[in-house]
Amino acid sequence: MRNLRWPFLIICLMAFIVAIPLIGFAQPGDPPNPDAPITGIEILVGLGSLFGIKKIMQNRKGKQD
Repeated sequence: MRNLRWPFLIICLMAFIVAIPLIGFAQPGDPPNPDAPITGIEILVGLGSLFGIKKIMQNRKGKQD
């Protein structure tokens, strides 16, 4: 039984060494260039950030008075 252990371990190690580069290089290609205009979610995020800045400015102004 001990004689079969070393060849099995060597074969598993070789398979692991060969599989790592195959998995590593199996990445998707370059993404397509999106020519989409600004959509609704970007507008909502922008308006939300402006509203948040307005609230912060009002809070700071109220604390200074």
